[in-house]
Amino acid sequence: MLALSDMQGLWSRSLLVRPDGTRDETTFVAWLQGPTLFVDLRQPDERPSFRGVRSLGDLNGEQIAWLAEQEGFAGRLEQDAEYFVWSRTLDFQPASLTADSGKLWLEDEMMVEEGRYSPYIEHWHRDPEPATPCAAARLFDKSAGVEGFLVRAGEIFMYARARTGVSRTPGSRLSEGLDEARSLEAARQLVDCEISLGCVSGSEWAIMRSSLPYREGAFLAPQIVLTEQRCSTADIAADGSALRRRWELLELEGDATALGEQAEPEFESVAQG
Repeated sequence: MLALSDMQGLWSRSLLVRPDGTRDETTFVAWLQGPTLFVDLRQPDERPSFRGVRSLGDLNGEQIAWLAEQEGFAGRLEQDAEYFVWSRTLDFQPASLTADSGKLWLEDEMMVEEGRYSPYIEHWHRDPEPATPCAAARLFDKSAGVEGFLVRAGEIFMYARARTGVSRTPGSRLSEGLDEARSLEAARQLVDCEISLGCVSGSEWAIMRSSLPYREGAFLAPQIVLTEQRCSTADIAADGSALRRRWELLELEGDATALGEQAEPEFESVAQG
């Protein structure tokens, strides 16, 4: 039987068989698993052009509609006897009405997931690159009132930041909220939840794929002050200006020194996100 320690690393999905029998083999899915904390991003195909989009304030209606179809979440993976449970603290879509839980087993080099409360099947494939160092952090931005996650396994990282001040009815879809949005600005706020995938090379943390495509190509540049249980990350304001987001470190697991540059106890004065 698989254990939590067997899950660490980057996983991609090649197949979803839904309860009604329909199949999805085109959605991009990346799940990065730390010691227990995880981040997951799922993006549909036929992505529109985001050329010229530098920030949230540049998004148009067509782009927002596609972004609202994305899925992604972050939280903690737990084990309940033969089942695994993905406890979601942060979710791009409104919260599900049922727990995310399934049975996992290996078939040759592939991992199969069978739903516990819904009869779905997923096929997963682990990235062959080493998953060490492996570390993760649960974050909180007190000034914005949002939670975040940072997970690293080997040279891959995923980062998640919740949206601010927007709530939706559990069990609904984000796209339904677009129909109710009274302005383009309100629609933009609905999709302002960042879930990013990137690569670590030396001191550079480059974002390769993101739920906010204008973040792709940017550098996360995490800095950590372990003595004060704080960190900061590079971010961008709605008007396109650069800022650094300050986080409290609510939880650390694994090799914390792998989660960014070790900074001095005193942060310089920076803009808040």
